Amino acid sequence: MRATALLCSVVLLLAAPAAEAAVSHVISGRGWGHGVGMSQYGARGLAEHGRTYERILRHYYRGTELARIRERAVRVLLQSGRKEIVVSGATRAGGRRLDPARLYRVRAHGAGVELRSAAGRLLGRAAGPLELSRPGDVVKLHGTAIGGVRDGRYRGSIVVVPGVFGGLGAVNVVALDDYVRGVLPGEMPSSWPIEALKAQAVAARSYALAANKGGAVFDHYPDTRSQVYRGFDHETAPANAAVEATAGQVLAYEGEVIPAFFFSTSGGRTEDVENVWYDAAPRPYLRSVRDPYDRISPRRRWEVRFTTEQMERRLRGLVKGSFRRIVVRRRGASPRVVAADVVGSEGRTRVSGATLKARLRLDDTWAYFRRISSRGGRSIAGRSILGAFLPLPHWEITGSVTPRPRGGRIVVERLTPRGWRTAVTGGADRAGRYRIFLTRPGTYRIRVGSVRGPAVRVR
Repeated sequence: MRATALLCSVVLLLAAPAAEAAVSHVISGRGWGHGVGMSQYGARGLAEHGRTYERILRHYYRGTELARIRERAVRVLLQSGRKEIVVSGATRAGGRRLDPARLYRVRAHGAGVELRSAAGRLLGRAAGPLELSRPGDVVKLHGTAIGGVRDGRYRGSIVVVPGVFGGLGAVNVVALDDYVRGVLPGEMPSSWPIEALKAQAVAARSYALAANKGGAVFDHYPDTRSQVYRGFDHETAPANAAVEATAGQVLAYEGEVIPAFFFSTSGGRTEDVENVWYDAAPRPYLRSVRDPYDRISPRRRWEVRFTTEQMERRLRGLVKGSFRRIVVRRRGASPRVVAADVVGSEGRTRVSGATLKARLRLDDTWAYFRRISSRGGRSIAGRSILGAFLPLPHWEITGSVTPRPRGGRIVVERLTPRGWRTAVTGGADRAGRYRIFLTRPGTYRIRVGSVRGPAVRVR
């Protein structure tokens, strides 16, 4: 009786493991941007493989053709909500002659504006907007523009408009091709192949005409809400050569200029427009296409990791109870996430891929969500010696993987002085649960394909 009691006490002592547990929510994905239209890295890859800009554009915008349009002006909002707009380099303000070497201030006056010298002396008034220009040259807008350019010079004219977002607005009215000269270096590195730059020039020109973000006062912002526009000081010779080589060319579908959307990296395939902007009607020229050469992009594949607490913070208001996982319900053609469920302990919330991208600050909606839990500790395994059952300690790592890996295969890695090394392989059951025995203590993690779980100490 005493021997039995003693044996039981030993078993209980060995069965009380020193355990460490951790959970990681690993999001792996592809691409960078919205995924619609032309992939810029893909265009570069196509150009490096000998494609002309015409073929590049036909690849991404199916069924379109190149058309030529007459020169026209584009209106870009550079500053808004200001008490004062400061300009130099202008030779005219409405009908008044100005000295281009001097600085001028424009301030609000009733429903219109007034022009003053640098020292504040009143020079004249206008009942509405006031245009400051220097024909054939550039005008300098002092201060920081919406896109971040400080004290920038711009082709065309600067029109000061009262009542723009609660103050004065500075709108650059510029010829279309001159606008594209200021866009191209901000959207694509000028060191890239000339055929890629030409494709970007045509896409930027088309987008400028087909999309309008500002209504009656302006057409475009100078940032990613429209296109990145930095003006004269950021123009480059290669970009200007691409603009000149494609002067006046736009993309048209059935006679209409198209909004030629573009973005950085597709991850290998672009997406149908209605799977990214959910209120958009399907468009035959904005369909998903293979993008074989964007693999040169450093953002083609990416991975981010969160703790459960971090996921709950970023998804606040969407989680019912405690956060559990994300389950994708619908994917697009690429396959970017169209709809998913945020699963909590008290229910589910249906969200869009765009919402997940924004809340979790992902590069793209082409994303896969995996929850990996790991716990390290000791267990008891029995061994028969001379007919007697003896309990022997074994180390193990247990946990779950959601969703279950294909084939259930799990690799266990151990941290060594030379880095992580494969220790043993195992499998997960149909529910994604695993239990893998180890030969010694240490720091371990599991790997499912290229996705790695949290590190845990096994003692």
